[in-house]
Amino acid sequence: MTTYDISGMGPLVARLSRCGQRLRQADRARPWVLDTLVVAVVFLMFCLPDLLRGGADDGDGPPRFLLAFTELPVAGMLALQAGLVLPLLWRRRRPMVAFGVIAAVFALQWSLGVALRADVALFVALYSMALHGRLRQLPWAGAVMAGAVLLVALRVSSAVSVWDALFFLSSTATAALTLGLMIRIRRAQLAGLRERAARLEIERDQRSRLATATERTRVAREMHDIVGHNLAVIITLADAGAYATDIAPERGKEALRLIGDTGRQALGELRRVLGVLRETGDRPADGPELSPQPGIADIGALCATVRAAGLEVVYRTSGDVETLDDGVQLTVYRIVQEALTNTMKHADDTRVHLAVVLTGTRLSIRVKDTGPAVTPSGAPNEEGHGLVGMRERAALYGGTVTAGPTAGGGWCVEAVLDLTPRDGDR
Repeated sequence: MTTYDISGMGPLVARLSRCGQRLRQADRARPWVLDTLVVAVVFLMFCLPDLLRGGADDGDGPPRFLLAFTELPVAGMLALQAGLVLPLLWRRRRPMVAFGVIAAVFALQWSLGVALRADVALFVALYSMALHGRLRQLPWAGAVMAGAVLLVALRVSSAVSVWDALFFLSSTATAALTLGLMIRIRRAQLAGLRERAARLEIERDQRSRLATATERTRVAREMHDIVGHNLAVIITLADAGAYATDIAPERGKEALRLIGDTGRQALGELRRVLGVLRETGDRPADGPELSPQPGIADIGALCATVRAAGLEVVYRTSGDVETLDDGVQLTVYRIVQEALTNTMKHADDTRVHLAVVLTGTRLSIRVKDTGPAVTPSGAPNEEGHGLVGMRERAALYGGTVTAGPTAGGGWCVEAVLDLTPRDGDR
């Protein structure tokens, strides 16, 4: 079995690819250079031999074939060659015009009974028409080409069979047309692949930016909940401790202890939230695992912290709420935390009724206080960021959040989550 070593083909292919890329760039910068080169090659290969040897009647071919053509002087032959070859200069910019001019000169030439090697320009123009021209103009070009082929076949019928001439000429024209269309289709495919690659790159960047924005929003929401709630508790405890220092020193010490505990809890939660932003590879393999996100089971400790800040909280649950998934439990915890934080900011010496009720696939959260009816932001017609964050969290589960004053005085926040499984969750 014969084997071939192709290990050295890689550098060669790479060099050829680079050379082709440079040539394409040079052609885009100066397209007239290639067009002039094509005209020069056609002139040297097909026009110059006729001028030097006196045309097709130079003794090449059978006598009956030579008698079928008319001999022209050099000036006339040069004029016909110019009409056939010079329009190739704009074969890419105006392919239909170039093809039409060459076809007209071709018809004139064969009407006079003159055969020239420069007739190859008609096939070059047909190729350029298929490659660069408008597709809807190709049928007209094909009809003109068919007429030219028929004219040549009839003019040489005295020396060559009409069917043989038609077969040869039509095959050549078909080859030129097919080659132009194949290269055109290939270029269109490559352009489509480049466009698709560029579009995929843009979509990838957009997905990356959206993911980054989503993660930033999530982290900002978590930090808002953590910092906002714990700072509100710390401020309340500090005010109470400062008031109780002179009256009841023990109460002041207790307030300071609670401030320390709350600060440490907030610091731990911040470390956990910021820790998830790090790459997995940045954490040591034997490092401590991140603590889980808070859930419904932690609402009791949250209420205890609020009670220590001076508010009376009555908390009850209904249904098997602790079996809910972690995402739902975190949403419930953050909504309750934000509602209690707003109560501590805007209401003193108030009683808070907190209820988390699960009924089938409907989970309701109700936080009602007996304090003054003040919006979370402090303005009557303006919503705070906390209320917006609660609504965003509830919207993840098809839920809604309503907040407003109650008839008997106070403020009420009520959230309803729809826990019906979606099609993508089944």
